[in-house]
Amino acid sequence: MRAGATFQTARDRALPGLAERDRRLAYELAAGVLRHRAQLDRALPLATTDPRLHDILRLGVYQLQALARVPGYAAVSTSVELARAAAGEGGARYVNQALRKLAQHGSGARGAVPSHPEWLLARWRTHFGADETERLAAWNDCRPALTLQPVRWTNDRLRARLTEAGFGVREAPYGAGLQLATEGTAPRSVLPRLLPGFAEGAFVVQDPAHALVCRHAAIPAGAVVYDACAAPGGKAVILERDGARVVAGEARRERAARLRQTVRRAGVAIRVAVADLLSTPFRVGSFAAVLVDAPCSATGTLRRHPDARWRLTPRTIERAAARQLALLAAAAGLVRPGGVLVYATCSLEPEENEDVVTAFLARNAEFARSTGSAPTPVPAELLTRDGDFQSLPHRHGMDGAYAARLVREG
Repeated sequence: MRAGATFQTARDRALPGLAERDRRLAYELAAGVLRHRAQLDRALPLATTDPRLHDILRLGVYQLQALARVPGYAAVSTSVELARAAAGEGGARYVNQALRKLAQHGSGARGAVPSHPEWLLARWRTHFGADETERLAAWNDCRPALTLQPVRWTNDRLRARLTEAGFGVREAPYGAGLQLATEGTAPRSVLPRLLPGFAEGAFVVQDPAHALVCRHAAIPAGAVVYDACAAPGGKAVILERDGARVVAGEARRERAARLRQTVRRAGVAIRVAVADLLSTPFRVGSFAAVLVDAPCSATGTLRRHPDARWRLTPRTIERAAARQLALLAAAAGLVRPGGVLVYATCSLEPEENEDVVTAFLARNAEFARSTGSAPTPVPAELLTRDGDFQSLPHRHGMDGAYAARLVREG
């Protein structure tokens, strides 16, 4: 990650060769350090410490503070060995002394410092107020739940098989999927591919917020819809499961390969195209519906992507909004008269959400907002004053997401 890889990419490269128990521990250590970096750094004199020891100290302190199953002496000993390999005997002595002191005297209460960049917290205080920002930051600093959306299996069959395998199962918020609970005899953290039904395409992994975006889209059964930014494929699969006929596009070949894997496993009849929406090969007015699940700052999914908060800058949001408006404009030409254009993000930032839609509508008078008539309507508390979908993690217990449903008139 220090070389620029995302946490997910680094995880997928580093962890597959480990035994399952070691994989879970490695993931917990890395994700925990990323989520709680501000608290950890407050306990450490990093300004006067060899930079080669920074992450080693963070790992050691996180184990001492958060992982009761790792004995203190083991956390210190492992950190000392890492320090010796990274910085020699001097580094080993320094880490040994620092961690033993913290183990003996403590480092203050965890959670006293929201582990987010201050500029992002200031932005949220403006939008949500101080109390809600504190709750949002606390949400992001916790381990995410794993939510499954049934595809080839029914909801009841999937629940039964998971329960038989020792997993606690509960209904996800707003009935949008099944969530693995902490109770039960199975491990709290498990790879989806190890769950019952994975190979058979019984489910896709998808947070309730993104399943509800598909519900809000209200694509009519039988309609041909172009999912223009489709990877990794969860929304495309759910739309196809619910009766739409989906063409899924993805600009990057490596992401398109992952999209194809999802489609094959789910056993749905989705056509996949490597296509950039800004230079799409499709004719004007080709589709009854187009979904633009736009690349964004992803501030609504920081709980799930613990590294993202440290990679964001205010410029990230500004650049994302400009690209999103361009993508939405390109998608508009693909929608036939009377058709539906759905714009979605997993951002909490108004510049990427309602501001993009407002700017688009000001330039495209043939489009207007429509809440649609989904068979299972989205609850009113998840709708904005304009009728757009918006979920907020600290209020609704799921990822932050946004979606506007626009209809081409005439």
